[in-house]
Parts: sequence; C-alpha cells; structure tokens
Amino acid sequence: MTRLTFLGTGTSQGVPVISCGCWVCRSDDPRDKRLRSSVWVEHEGVSLVIDAGPDFRQQMLRAGVDDVDAILLTHSHKDHIGGIDDVRAFNYTRRRSIDIYGTRPTLDRVRVEYDYAFGENRYPGVPDIELREIDPARPFTVKGVEIVPVQGLHLQMPVVGYRIGKIAYLTDFKEITPREVEKLKGVEILVVNALRREWHYSHFNIDEALHLRWLVGPERTYFTHMSHQMGRHGSVEQEIQSCELNRTVWLAYDGLRVETSDADTVLHDEK
Repeated sequence: MTRLTFLGTGTSQGVPVISCGCWVCRSDDPRDKRLRSSVWVEHEGVSLVIDAGPDFRQQMLRAGVDDVDAILLTHSHKDHIGGIDDVRAFNYTRRRSIDIYGTRPTLDRVRVEYDYAFGENRYPGVPDIELREIDPARPFTVKGVEIVPVQGLHLQMPVVGYRIGKIAYLTDFKEITPREVEKLKGVEILVVNALRREWHYSHFNIDEALHLRWLVGPERTYFTHMSHQMGRHGSVEQEIQSCELNRTVWLAYDGLRVETSDADTVLHDEK
C-alpha cells in the first residue's frame, strides 16, 4: 500500500491570495484554503516529501510528519524550495542530515538560496542537508524504494514529476512528451496540476490535465496546484459529479489522503 497526503494544493500565492476579495478567497469552505503545493508519500516504510515550499513547517505540523527519509524537488521556484531551512527540526530530533534529491539546476539553486548551509565554518544550527543529484532520464532509489522521474516543461523550464509505485505526482507541467507519458502508464493514482479553467502559458489548465488523464488511463485522478481562478471547490466538484468523470476525477484539497490497496480509496482530512 502507498499513502499520499496532500500537504498543499495551491499555487505560488496560495489561496486565499493576499489582498484579494474574490468569492473564492472569501470562501468559508476549508477546502478552499490552499497552501503551496506539496505531498507526503509513505511507501514500503519510507517517508518522502515532494517539494518544501514556504509553508513546509506548517504542513509538517498539520500532517503530523515526525520523520522524513528524503525530500524530492520538482524544480527550483521559490514556492517549491522556500521552506528547506525548516528541515533543521528533523536534524535535531532525528540526529541526522536530510537527503534532498533533484536535478543539477535545481540543486544549484538550493546551494545559492541556502549558501549558509554549505560553508566550511557553518553557524551552529543551520540546516544539515545532503544534496543528491538525479538524472531525470533514469530511475533512482531511496532506501530501496524505486522512484521514476518524469520530465516536462514549465514554460521553458524543465521540471520533474515522480512515479512511486502506483502513484504519480506531477506539478507545474505545461508540456510532456509521449515518451514521458509512457512512464505513467499503469499508475492507479495520477496527481496533476490544473491551474484554472482558462489557458495559461506555463501550467496545464483543466482541459490539458484531463487530456493527460486520458492518455495515461489511471483509475483515479486528482488535480492540484490550483489557483483561486479555478473557482470554489464545492462548485467545481458539483460540475464534475454531474458528468462522466464523477467517479474518476476529483479536486484535491489540503489534508486529503489517498491510498493504493485492494480496498477502496481512503479519503479523510488530516487530524
């Protein structure tokens, strides 16, 4: 069984957006309160977090994550690496460094953003991290768990999604080649970014995300990295429930947990 917890399902600004008074940002529905996109994957006894944005500390506390074996980075934008400093807590409680995996350009940006963590005479208490470079064209392992990188483009910026067992997680994708789509075939759960309904220059919109779902053919698809322009969760879900997608496609929300197993999917908020 693989369990995935949505730590955040919002865009780089989150939802609600600062100073915005739109009907989504004014919503009282907790499903419309979206931190920056990230997930926690528990697979074969290994604890993995994908992306560590500015909300990392809050997400770890809210989800009750008490240990992380590794952090996988999709790319180097601030909403995906802005919380790395907070791994210091795991350094202290677990008495070890934290491995961070990513492509060379992503890790190069981490070295710049957190240069104080890599100097010869480091100040006591800075993050203790080990950067592990991946080849996005080749699978790699973390504590015996195979992870398959899936490449795409975020406008002109290369990004990496990850397949772990029967779950695949893609965020900030705008383009994906047929060869990379093949890596996703056979997944049970596909998580993919869907920024909004309208076309966007650097992110899938809802139609493009649905097209990827059609190409891959997963049993279940969850949208993430959604902006306030998507609309209120309840309204969009009602639209989905009224069409043929009602049992295969959902909007994710912060705290949602999904599992792969012989049993039905388990859905519930974080405690």
